[in-house]
Amino acid sequence: MTNINHESGKFHVTGEAIYIDDMQMPDRLLHGFVYVSPHAHAKIKSFDLEAAKSVKGVHAVLSFKDIPGHNQMGPVIQDEPVLAENEVQCVGQAMFLIAAENQEVADEAKKNIKVEYELLEPNLSIQDAIAKNSLLQPERKIENGDINKGFKQSAHIISGEFESGGQEHWYLETQICLAVPGEGKELKAYSSTQHPSETQAIIAEVLGIGKNDVEVECRRMGGAFGGKETQANHLAAWASLLATKTGRPVKLRLSRDEDQKITGKRHPYLYKYKVGFDAEGKILAADIQHYANGGYATDLTMAILERGMLHAENSYFIPNIRIVAKPMKTNLPSNVAFRGFGAPQGIFCIENIIDIIARCLNKDSAEIQYRNFYGIKENNTAPYGAKVENNRLYVLFEKLMKSSSYKSRRKEVNIFNKKNEFSKKGLAMTPVKFGISFTTAFLNQAGALVNIYSDGTILVNHGGTEMGQGLYTKIRKIAAAEFGVDIKSIKVNATNTSKVPNTSATAASSGTDLNGMAVKNAIEKLKARLIEFAAEQLSNIYGKIVKKNTIVFENDYVFDKKNPELKISFEELISKAYINQISLSATGFYRTPDIYFDRAAGKGNPFHYYAFGMAVSEVLVDILTGGVQVLRSDILHDVGESIIPNIDIGQIEGAFVQGMGWVTAEEMKYDKNGNLLNHSPDTYKIPSIQDIPQDFRVELLKGYPNPNTIRKSKAVGEPPFVLGLSVWFAIKDAIAAIKENKIEPNLKLPATNENILLAVSELSV
Repeated sequence: MTNINHESGKFHVTGEAIYIDDMQMPDRLLHGFVYVSPHAHAKIKSFDLEAAKSVKGVHAVLSFKDIPGHNQMGPVIQDEPVLAENEVQCVGQAMFLIAAENQEVADEAKKNIKVEYELLEPNLSIQDAIAKNSLLQPERKIENGDINKGFKQSAHIISGEFESGGQEHWYLETQICLAVPGEGKELKAYSSTQHPSETQAIIAEVLGIGKNDVEVECRRMGGAFGGKETQANHLAAWASLLATKTGRPVKLRLSRDEDQKITGKRHPYLYKYKVGFDAEGKILAADIQHYANGGYATDLTMAILERGMLHAENSYFIPNIRIVAKPMKTNLPSNVAFRGFGAPQGIFCIENIIDIIARCLNKDSAEIQYRNFYGIKENNTAPYGAKVENNRLYVLFEKLMKSSSYKSRRKEVNIFNKKNEFSKKGLAMTPVKFGISFTTAFLNQAGALVNIYSDGTILVNHGGTEMGQGLYTKIRKIAAAEFGVDIKSIKVNATNTSKVPNTSATAASSGTDLNGMAVKNAIEKLKARLIEFAAEQLSNIYGKIVKKNTIVFENDYVFDKKNPELKISFEELISKAYINQISLSATGFYRTPDIYFDRAAGKGNPFHYYAFGMAVSEVLVDILTGGVQVLRSDILHDVGESIIPNIDIGQIEGAFVQGMGWVTAEEMKYDKNGNLLNHSPDTYKIPSIQDIPQDFRVELLKGYPNPNTIRKSKAVGEPPFVLGLSVWFAIKDAIAAIKENKIEPNLKLPATNENILLAVSELSV
């Protein structure tokens, strides 16, 4: 397919794009504010809100006692209160809500809130939680083969542990909701949410009303990355409570500092492993343990933990494997969905093990990776029992090794490192095999509503949300292609729960897969009506019999494919259809086929298909300062038949750089009391333009269509995030060159300047 500009690109550049904070506000608008816990863990002995309520300009101060419905906003497990009741479990947990005329008034009200606490000892790390056996939920396990037998057959056995850190979403638009009360119990929420249907459900449950009284709308988000899959529900619930209490519209927006303090992050992980392999580096047995820092409430931790387990082997066939994962409870904000949804953590573990094996055997990591790849016709069963079909690993490897000149550059890097004492280069390749579908099977569904107007223009509604990733643009392209009309005829409307109900989150990289198919289904219904009518009209106009099965929609015309001169414009056909009382509106629905997973047994077919990709990165590391330059990154990624290539390439580039940020720069720093210390742009470092690879080459794998998906495409949002790991491994490769790659560096993730210098100093002793 051809390149198309993002449907809101012009509006983004000119500033015309309307976000919630840009909407014209009602005259009676109030502003919402949240009073949060200053302690990581404490009992609430008493509180007094009367003085705060009496501050001039304050219209409401609410506690949990003022919630008319359920005091719960946990999306799956009901363990996350809307407002704290008897105790607080993290710094930043919401305790009280304030509706005020402005920030100054709210700040004065906060000063007048009196709370008496009894401090309790918090768990602030995975190690703390392990020591106290503090679990959010029971552990999970996936097992295949016989690891004891595998270890007995192994020439080499290694074991150890390492960690990966968290990551702040850092969407440009912070969490926000505008709640507008209507007549009776009605309420409309304009929410920056990835999951309008869940936001609707949470609001209804908290207010104690039916979902049919709640309307949630989202035109666009200023970024999300998973951080608005569940966390947007919090703002929506809080704003709705205040709007209902005051009877006035309430807008609640977090400042950047508040957002970083209050919201959850990517889950930090602790890994423990024991792996056996033969003399050539083929893994024969792996016993892997994942410990995830879930924070104080479950949120989506179990699904994230599960996806980490389902990607614990990444691209490699391991005949004997056991993966045990434990969700640890700590007194930090509940950690949440983040691009990759646990898969990057699971993949990092096995990729680091592969790298350690290579160093043990004095071989190149790419050789060990290739040797362990899933097979095409055999050795292609995943630990959970599913077949890895349509395997693109070998074609990607062959093409990328050639296009990146990997072998010759490896020699050049080795020569450079021998000649230079204080500057070292590193080179690394990272593959990804990423399962596409929600692992919670019932979420693999989507709805759509397509309206054709009498002038031939088309309005598409669907359940997916636009967060900058280009979903609306892809849906426009799909609708135009299915109708055979110019894309200018198609408009995609704001996502609204009153138009398309009961939809799933725009997550799991499945926004286009699910919603594109639902839109296609609606269009097929409309075309079925129009085809019959078109055959009649063409027969009448031209005096020749035109059969239904020969009607084609193409290039803004509807015609007989056997006699193309027998045609009518799409616009004229629609006008006539309206006059002849043909219904021009249809709903669509799609459910992903053949998805199932038995969690107790750890077996099933949790994915519709796999997306594959590979990246080669080269870095230059200053051994004296820990400074890193990413000299070049080559990416070859499998997207099936791309619906819009430039949109897909943009997603790959963005995901890679965000993944690179996780593994090199982004680090959460907490003090001993559970306070996040770097909660603003000046103290939390995300990648900037100077961090992007100096030579950045991204290519889509061509000639490999994906069967049984919308227009033979593949999801692209999350899989390329993992490829950012290639930068971390290249840094590790550079550090290892200090000792001629014979000693394993103790490099932490992220590889900040400080952590690089610590790893260098250990090797230099």
